[in-house]
Amino acid sequence: MDVRTICLGILTRGDATGYEIKNLFQLDGYQHFVEASFGSIDPALNRLTEEGLVSVRAEAQEKRPDRKVYSITPAGRSAFIASLLKPLPEDRHRSPFVFTMLFCDLLPPGRIAAMVDAYLHQAETKLAQLNVGNTRPKTPGETFANGFGRAIYGAMVEYLEAYRAEFAEAEQPVAAE
Repeated sequence: MDVRTICLGILTRGDATGYEIKNLFQLDGYQHFVEASFGSIDPALNRLTEEGLVSVRAEAQEKRPDRKVYSITPAGRSAFIASLLKPLPEDRHRSPFVFTMLFCDLLPPGRIAAMVDAYLHQAETKLAQLNVGNTRPKTPGETFANGFGRAIYGAMVEYLEAYRAEFAEAEQPVAAE
């Protein structure tokens, strides 16, 4: 999913600034299935505005520059729905951690333990974020996406904890008889 499509999707929920769009990924926990950086959102919103898929208005702020608030246009809504109707590409899981673990037999045990602990901490943090959520009502799609993310990160935590325990047992020296 490209950043332009992500922006259009968020704007179907209501008007937003680029900053608010980015925060939706982090605060609502959507980063587990889409990625958008601050550096990519603003150029995408500019292109969408040029193409007439979103409109922008300036809102004055005290002691700060005006903020740009974006709204989806009817053409933008149609373009977004058309993108949802296209066949979906296969999901891909890209993980530097999993790639490195593929070669863990070449690493010292301390490095493996540190990597597993760090990755476990990341997964627990993301799971906690999804479990807390915000109090606003969610659409059925948001409920699904949040639940899917909780299932993924919950399974990751469970697997990593089991691996860590198994790895720790394997590293224990055998007592001499």
